[in-house]
Amino acid sequence: MAMRTFFFLPPVRRAAGGVTVLRRMAAFLAQSGRKAFLVPREGDGEGWTPSEAEVDAPVVPWGKLELSPNDFWVVPEGWVNALTPGLNARARCLVYVQNWAYLLSALPEGVSWRGLPVGFLAVSEPVARYVAATTGRTAPVLRPGIDLALFRAPKAKPDVAGGLRIAWMPRKNKALAIQIRQTFEHLAPDLAARTHWLEIAVMTAGQVAETLASAHVFLVTGFPEGCPLPPLEAMACGCLCVGYMGFGGADYMRQALPPQADPAPFAPWWGLRPVPWGGNGLWSADADILGAALHLQTAAQWLTAAEPPRILFQTLAHARITAASHGLDAQRAAVLDAWTRLESA
Repeated sequence: MAMRTFFFLPPVRRAAGGVTVLRRMAAFLAQSGRKAFLVPREGDGEGWTPSEAEVDAPVVPWGKLELSPNDFWVVPEGWVNALTPGLNARARCLVYVQNWAYLLSALPEGVSWRGLPVGFLAVSEPVARYVAATTGRTAPVLRPGIDLALFRAPKAKPDVAGGLRIAWMPRKNKALAIQIRQTFEHLAPDLAARTHWLEIAVMTAGQVAETLASAHVFLVTGFPEGCPLPPLEAMACGCLCVGYMGFGGADYMRQALPPQADPAPFAPWWGLRPVPWGGNGLWSADADILGAALHLQTAAQWLTAAEPPRILFQTLAHARITAASHGLDAQRAAVLDAWTRLESA
């Protein structure tokens, strides 16, 4: 029997990036001629992300799922109980860890990953480091991608003379984002008075892309994160990113500020992988309100200066390179390569 792959889709109210990543993986495998299927726990799995590209794959209803030892059963890290069909069938169970923060929190009492016959995939190198430290197992890195045909920079941003435009997502630590805004308003009242805040909430992917394309700055307040996609989408849309790495974002986020900057730039304590780009944002330690607000002030000063500094253009250029390296073609190639390795293991 040919190898088949089944992806468990959790019963979420609103599909976020993680669900779209799973659907794309299934689509890439199906398009390559492999037998790949989506298995929603509830409903039929349709209609979740109509404005996203590359999400179509055959659907198998939960009640009709029949696994064999020759199948792959892929489950996201926060849904340990969903491993049951795969474990019972002795299928090749894979836990795709998209956010390290849920790897242990979802385990039933007395259960350890070390005692379960499962393999792991990690969404980024920081997540792979966490998986190795807590489970003792190696997790190959399989990064997500963004739709570069949708998320792209406009020919020109709105003139900053009409006000600086800062986009933000309230679903990412809203209280902290508000504190950063309030701190910024007291640090730089003149700049803040000419600032427009663009809230990204309850939007289609197309609306998110339009909002980011109209923004000068994207305030990144998400943590914990596995490999955050919104900052990549903002980079692709020509935004200057300011904010938090969320641990997982350190996979691609690199500090643009020089070591002598005030406040001293945040630097992760763990090793960072080599990448073909330089500083692509102004990054602070997670939950550092004042640091993020000071960096937001720096970004505003750069963008509104009569002669913007060279570092601004360098940072935006590195951000474009970063985003371009995380397109759907790169994700497709990575998924197919990973499955070729898995099938031959």
